[in-house]
Amino acid sequence: MDLHIHTPASSDYQEPNASYLDLLRKAEAEGLDIIAFTDHNTVAGYARMQQEVADLERWEKSRHLSPEEKDRLEEYHRLLDKILVLPGFELTATFGFHILGIFDPDTPVRALEHLLLELNVPFAALDSGETEVGATSDVLTAYREMAEAGALVIAAHANSSHGVAMVGLGFGGQTRIAYTQDPNLHALEVTDLETQRRRTTAAFFNGSKPQYPRRMHCIQGSDTHSIAARGKNPGVGERATEVMLAEVSFEALKQVFLGKDFARTRPARREAEEPYDHVEEARKQGATIVQAFHEQYTRQGGRLNAILRDVVALANTNGGTIYVGVSSNRKVPPKGVDSVKEATNTLRVEIERQVMPRLDVELGALKSQGKDIVRLIVPKGDEAPYVLEGSKIFIREEAESALAMRDEIVALIAKTLAQPEAPPAPVAETATMAPEPAPAAALAPEPAPPAEEEALEAPPPRTGVEIVDSETHEGVTQHTMRDLRNGNEVRSVTRSSARRLWRYAIALKEKGTFQPDKVTWSGNLGLWHKYVRAGRPHFDLAQKAPSGKVHIYYGVSEDGIHGPWRAVVGMEG
Repeated sequence: MDLHIHTPASSDYQEPNASYLDLLRKAEAEGLDIIAFTDHNTVAGYARMQQEVADLERWEKSRHLSPEEKDRLEEYHRLLDKILVLPGFELTATFGFHILGIFDPDTPVRALEHLLLELNVPFAALDSGETEVGATSDVLTAYREMAEAGALVIAAHANSSHGVAMVGLGFGGQTRIAYTQDPNLHALEVTDLETQRRRTTAAFFNGSKPQYPRRMHCIQGSDTHSIAARGKNPGVGERATEVMLAEVSFEALKQVFLGKDFARTRPARREAEEPYDHVEEARKQGATIVQAFHEQYTRQGGRLNAILRDVVALANTNGGTIYVGVSSNRKVPPKGVDSVKEATNTLRVEIERQVMPRLDVELGALKSQGKDIVRLIVPKGDEAPYVLEGSKIFIREEAESALAMRDEIVALIAKTLAQPEAPPAPVAETATMAPEPAPAAALAPEPAPPAEEEALEAPPPRTGVEIVDSETHEGVTQHTMRDLRNGNEVRSVTRSSARRLWRYAIALKEKGTFQPDKVTWSGNLGLWHKYVRAGRPHFDLAQKAPSGKVHIYYGVSEDGIHGPWRAVVGMEG
């Protein structure tokens, strides 16, 4: 599918004499099954093609069709029987952000024009196809009104110019969070889906970032303004996405983007190219707060129990994906499972038997390097805490699952009890966008700031841990640990009872190893240590407060680095 195609109805189209048959023929040549016409702030292109076909059909009925027109009509019928053409538009929202609205082909053109008027596209501009049409609706209002009208709502070229991810802009903050995590936004169109870099847009929005907990579907489209490629700009279908559908229909397509199976879309590749490997793409990121890997699922050695621990931990945290039959270490070839049916049956039975309350985990299989890999999609549960074997409560702490401490269990219960019976309606922004709009209600709350944070030069990192207090009783030192991801504080942690990251931090604290002169300072922010854990860089960081106190942040991953901290750890790019 290619869901971002401009036609001669867009004022900046590069081939104004191209026909709609030319466009459809190119779509057929590229092997496309679904395309969407998404002209700038108009549905005129889709309407013109419909009108041309209707005129030809009317002339045929009245026997006024010339032989050339008959050939043209037959070609239209052949191509439209083969390719599903969806109506849509690319809205230029307030401040120039581009949003794709794609609709069921049964939607009348007049209804779409009415929606464009509701989005403040001027009546005089409905057929012009201009990229700029004055002050239209703000981004969040556009998402909501498009979704309410039945659209598949996609942020166009989100990581590029006019994209809601605001890449390269010197601001963003809560605005970027709201624009990329809003529940009425169904997907992000990105331009780097095939890049070999680890820091891709899709990886950024995979649910592992503290400020971006909602995993987003990411696809690619051509955004073509010509039939064939012109320079670096692709032609129709030359940057497409494959999607797994039960049938070729708008409804089936939309259900993919409303679902949680992120392996049902992938970048389209030529037959001569290597097939896209979802498991290998996941291994590039390694084990994270939202994904885990297990080579085996046998009871021997506690391997099955380890998978069940991850199921409970993910459900109690932010949901995620578990891959069985493969290690997170990309140097180790996938082992696979001997029988997908046997593995999925075993896992399903054990989840139903040992995990409470009931949790709907989706089990399926993927291929990786010729091996069968079982994949478990674990939802973020709405009845936390979930328990294993009736009493064991696990949470996900970055790349590992750990038994929850008392304060964490209390926080889980409090969060569940505080959930409204029905999700509140999203609040639209005013026409004049505030610099920092509040994120949508579905997002995780901001971490609770430390008492001194208002006076700090920059907010702390968003992953890792800080020791905020220590007391010694009868020779045993107990610490209060602050999780930088969510702001939760856990009291009475000893070195012997601490989980891995906490134990590392406590060991350094109790040995008194911190020395300010060992820190590479950049103003009041500093890098103390940089090291690699589980194949990923981690940092011990320091921050001076105006009072003279030095905050130490242990085990910060790249996901937690933001703002001025990027320069401190050498991530300016």
